Amino acid sequence: MRALVQRVSEAKVTVAGEITGQIGPGLMVLLGVGHDDTSKQVAWMAEKLVGLRIFDDPVGKMNLSLADMGGAMLVVSQFTLFGDCKKGKRPGFTGAAPPDLAVELYQELVEAVRQRGIEVGTGKFRHHMEVALVNDGPVTLWLETP
Repeated sequence: MRALVQRVSEAKVTVAGEITGQIGPGLMVLLGVGHDDTSKQVAWMAEKLVGLRIFDDPVGKMNLSLADMGGAMLVVSQFTLFGDCKKGKRPGFTGAAPPDLAVELYQELVEAVRQRGIEVGTGKFRHHMEVALVNDGPVTLWLETP
C-alpha cells in the first residue's frame, strides 16, 4: 500500500461537477493498493496516517498528529501510484491491485480512520476525479507499508 500524503489547509474532490469530499485543515491522501496488500497493511497505514506528527505545535515545531489537532482527512484512490515507468514511455500498472481488491481495502482504510475518530472525505472509486488542494507548508510525504 502506498500513500502520497499532503498537509493541507483545505482540499476537495469533484466527480462530474459534484463535490464528493471536502475538508478544511488536515491530510490529503492519495492511496494506492498493491496486489499483495491485505487488512494487515490497512491497519498499519491507518495507524500511521492518524498518528503522523506533521502539524505544528504552539512553538512552531512539527509535533502534532492529525488526531492531536482535530483535523480531517480526504482519501482518494490512486492506482497510478503503482505505475512502473522503468521501461518505455507508457507506465505499466501490474503492481496495482485488481479493482475488486483495491476498492475493498480502500473502503476498509477509510473505515479504520473513521474508527480512530477522524472525519474522512472521499472521492469516488473508478471515476474520473478532479482534486483541488492548498498544500500547507508545503509538506508532502511518501508512505509505503512494510
